[in-house]
Amino acid sequence: MIERTLFDAGHQAFADSFRRFLDKEVMPQHAAWEEQGYVDRAVWTKAGTNGFLCLSMPEEYGGAGADKLYSVAQMEAIARAGCTGIGFGLHSEIVAPYILHYGTEEQKRKYLPRLASGEMVGAIAMTEPAAGSDLQGVKTTALLSDDGSHYVLNGSKTFITNGWHADLVIVVAKTDPAAGAKGTSLLLVERGMAGFEKGQRLKKAGMKAQDTSELFFKDVKVPVENLLGGAAMQNKGFICLMEQLPWERLQIAITAVAAAQAAIDWTLDYVKQRKVFGQAVAAFQNTRYTLAELQTEVQVARVFVDKCCELIVQDKLDTQTASMAKYWTTDLQFKVMDECVQLFGGYGYMWEYPIARAWADARVQRIYGGTNEIMKELISRNMGLPGR
Repeated sequence: MIERTLFDAGHQAFADSFRRFLDKEVMPQHAAWEEQGYVDRAVWTKAGTNGFLCLSMPEEYGGAGADKLYSVAQMEAIARAGCTGIGFGLHSEIVAPYILHYGTEEQKRKYLPRLASGEMVGAIAMTEPAAGSDLQGVKTTALLSDDGSHYVLNGSKTFITNGWHADLVIVVAKTDPAAGAKGTSLLLVERGMAGFEKGQRLKKAGMKAQDTSELFFKDVKVPVENLLGGAAMQNKGFICLMEQLPWERLQIAITAVAAAQAAIDWTLDYVKQRKVFGQAVAAFQNTRYTLAELQTEVQVARVFVDKCCELIVQDKLDTQTASMAKYWTTDLQFKVMDECVQLFGGYGYMWEYPIARAWADARVQRIYGGTNEIMKELISRNMGLPGR
């Protein structure tokens, strides 16, 4: 196996510390959280107290001021443990960076420390019932009032991670509907604003402890001060989304590779112990060759994703490469999970076994963050191939 050089001693020490947090505060409760459909809110404040939220945010805004590789180590630990209920990654490395990169100084000081402490849970609302991977098709509107004091927000969003717990939601809306994508803005909507309602927690095939929710906006008066970035960023939201999507998609790839490796490790342990026809399942050529093929592909994926992580730290990761990483690794992740379930036999289909839950959790990875079909479309366009 190729030795990893991505992490230094500091990253590894942090990963050990965070794994202990998972073992104490998350793993014992995760099965119960899957039953109730959401994690207990207390885990957010405990994570904040221990410095496990907003790792890459500057210290002046309450973060740890660490490089993104600390967040990568955290994402891998969560994926390997199968703790898909906690939405720390989206909160810390999607929501908070939008505010850091595009927010006004007032917005940064108002929200980032509260996100870092776990006082606030963050979400981002892009997807709509009729607009998923195609963000240009967003129908939610935020029209400026006659007196210019606020935006009137109307529309709905669905499949929103952290949506039910969310205290702060970055909402993608059209502030100039006639301008299409060029009329898109991002608004900071807080829990308790009149007209902002949360729908039911959605029951999913996997990731059952993740509080995915519908959000509804009916004549919500959003102060102009809550336009992300202020007046200078009005109608520039689509540009922000395009700039941040490579990192979001890489995060999906990071978790895909880590989860796939965990599945192989679980399966190795199982097939060495499980007996069929008087011998261990591991002794059969089919088992050995299947696992050899899977391990080879996961090793290849890890080397590629590690390189992408190096690029993101250097701010050099481009859209095409991130799209490649997202589509390739999530297709591989589901392939690995499916093959490993098969090697577990009937037990692989039992929910009490981690491989069954990981198999169910993996399926959505090929859908969110932009479907893998959209990833291929983006890659082909960057290759200069003509589209419709």
